[in-house]
Formats: sequence, structure tokens, C-alpha cells
Amino acid sequence: MATRLQEHYENEVVPALIERFGYKNNMQVPKLEKVVLNMGVGEAVLNAKVIENAVEDLTIIAGQRPSIRKARKAVSNFKLRQGLPIGCMVTLRKARMFEFLDRFYNFSVPRIRDFRGLSTRSFDGRGNYTLGIQEQIIFPEIDYDQIDKIRGLDVTFVTSAPTDEEAFELLSAMGMPFQQQNQTTEAA
Repeated sequence: MATRLQEHYENEVVPALIERFGYKNNMQVPKLEKVVLNMGVGEAVLNAKVIENAVEDLTIIAGQRPSIRKARKAVSNFKLRQGLPIGCMVTLRKARMFEFLDRFYNFSVPRIRDFRGLSTRSFDGRGNYTLGIQEQIIFPEIDYDQIDKIRGLDVTFVTSAPTDEEAFELLSAMGMPFQQQNQTTEAA
């Protein structure tokens, strides 16, 4: 069963991108391959309970259990030893990815404080887009009374687009609320 956003992609976004970029067939059209949610928890070095709370929050947000990421190198200045858990991440694909995106665009992003649109400067040059979220409480699934601390997380949208321009068109056609380009300068 296809989700609402997946049907929107297949029925409206693909034909619009074919017309815009002149692709020869549907297989050339860029698609969203996966969404990666990453939460770094540096204070887990001192308190092991913190990583468990971060895993719970990310499980509620993503709808699937994240994997715990461990330190690769020891850094004495941070009291970090190799193998200590320092974060968690989850990769969403297919139906779960589209369901998460639908919730993210329509419910979570409008709840960001002083929101004026997402930056268009966060593309990596290879068609991927990453944004940082400062508070996990923008997600309506998170109960504000149940969290122990406000944490941030990174959300990465991995596309098959070869250029940032194509990835921008793909994400904006799918409903990503980017900033308007002409707001930067005013007529003097």
C-alpha cells in the first residue's frame, strides 16, 4: 500500500521533473533513497542512562529502533574511550520514509520556533540535503513531560540526484518548505 506522499511523487513529481529537466525515461528521474536520523549524545560518556533516553526518543520519532553508535577513537580531552556509546542513528526507507516525511513536512517543521523556511545552503554538492534540528520536541509524538533533556538531531535526505539543483527541485516538489530566494534583499 503506497502512502499519500509516495503517490504524490509518482503521479505529480515525476512528470514535473521530466518536463523541467528533459529526462528521456522515468528511470533517470531522481528519487529519495533514504532518510537518516542521527542523534549525537556526547554526555553519554559520563552517564550511560542518557543514551537509553536518546534511543527511546529516536524510536518514537522514527517508528523503528535506532542503532547505537560507538566511538571509533579515544580522545583524552573529552574523557572518551574507544568503544563507548556516543550516539544513535536510524535509516528510514520506502514506506516508513514517506510516512515520516509526510509527518515531518506537515506537523513537525511548522512547530520550529521562528520558522521562516529551511535553508537552501545545506546541500552537499552531490544531491543530498542535511538539516539540524535543535529540539526533539517539535515532533508531536514526543511527550514533553516524559523527556529528560532537550536534544537536537540531524536529518539527512539522501537522493539519487547528481546535482544540487535537481535535488532541490525534487525536495521542493515533494513539499519541503524552503526559504524564498528573494527575501534576502530589499529595495533601497
